[in-house]
Amino acid sequence: MRLYVTGLLFSVLLCTGQLFAQQTRAALFLGNSYTYVNDLPKMIADVALTTGDTLIYDSNTPGGYTLQQHSTNATTLAMISTGAWDFVVLQEQSQLPSFPIEQVEVEVFPYAALLDSLISQANPCTETVFYMTWGRKNGDAMNCPFWPPVCTYTGMDDLLRERYEIMAADNQALVSPAGAVWRYIRETDPTIELYSADESHPSVAGTFATACAFYSVMFRKDPVLTSYDAGLDPVLASTIRAAASAVVFDSLDHWHVGEYDPVAAFSVWPGPEGHIETENLSEQADTWQWSMGDGTVYTDAEPAHTYAESGSYMVQLIASRGDCPGDTSEQTILVTVSEPNVVTNMIPGLSWVLSGNVLTLTTSTEAIRYRMLDSSGKVLTSGTIPAAGHLNLPLDEFAAGFCLLQLRSGRGQQIIPVPVH
Repeated sequence: MRLYVTGLLFSVLLCTGQLFAQQTRAALFLGNSYTYVNDLPKMIADVALTTGDTLIYDSNTPGGYTLQQHSTNATTLAMISTGAWDFVVLQEQSQLPSFPIEQVEVEVFPYAALLDSLISQANPCTETVFYMTWGRKNGDAMNCPFWPPVCTYTGMDDLLRERYEIMAADNQALVSPAGAVWRYIRETDPTIELYSADESHPSVAGTFATACAFYSVMFRKDPVLTSYDAGLDPVLASTIRAAASAVVFDSLDHWHVGEYDPVAAFSVWPGPEGHIETENLSEQADTWQWSMGDGTVYTDAEPAHTYAESGSYMVQLIASRGDCPGDTSEQTILVTVSEPNVVTNMIPGLSWVLSGNVLTLTTSTEAIRYRMLDSSGKVLTSGTIPAAGHLNLPLDEFAAGFCLLQLRSGRGQQIIPVPVH
């Protein structure tokens, strides 16, 4: 799975420009005539070139081929086995996914899963992309007498979309929703002819709409930024780019783009004499690399660390899935070695009052997590102060002396020395 790197500083996400930089992607297209008519892979590459991006591609697209046939095709299997791809695109025969679900569960879904597993075995970082095709212009006349739901364009198109979304969800894969872009264009500008004369295969405009959808999925960029027109009238091409932008780029998460990327996130709990503990809040990751800012590196999920000197340190966590590219999160922490009761990264909106042996904490903004530690560092109690709420914390049950109350929110962290009588 090919993933993207972002930055985090003081728990606030920052744009790193990764999504707008020039990129090179490699894609293998496995399908049939809906892919080779008008040379879809080349058209995607031509679209990408206008923003400085590069698509390296290859394909195996025999006419009328099914995923079941691809699953035993020597050329397909050899291409997958190279593992040289950021994406492998799977396109089923144009009618088959719209057939009764009992048939699809036998003739489609198992082979989608088989091919996806072969793709992952060859390279765990490769993402499978299911190429959602479209209903025929006036429905499937051939199968209409036997299966009425496909008698109309909308009926057939609804079933195709449903089945492709099932395949993507079941296999944790992406969807390139060409069919959804076509539907949007048909509803908003029906004068645009997306079909060739057979009312099934794409016209140049239809392939261009599909290429714009793939561009958004593969490069995570808005197709309105591109300038390739595929020989179409510039106004027509602009309308198609805008449709792909509205359907695909504006809803990348709906098509699972980025859903399986690791997200790096962590908190730091500062303690006395330069000691810190980390809390790993990352998602979709199983491999860690911590840099503590003083030359120390850890690969544990939640390392503890003690700094030798006071100062400001940049703590960095790279969270990955296996050996695939990961996500990066960073925080700057202040460390004081000589004084244990140090206040760092003050939390806005927090106030507290100690009355008798009851500590009352109030936050006027966001929720704040807390931990009370004794002098040895043992956690005595922990919990959360609700957003715009307060907490009364009785101290009677704690041994007399000084405790440290550690607090953390999305905007800072703080230590309060608390005397217990």
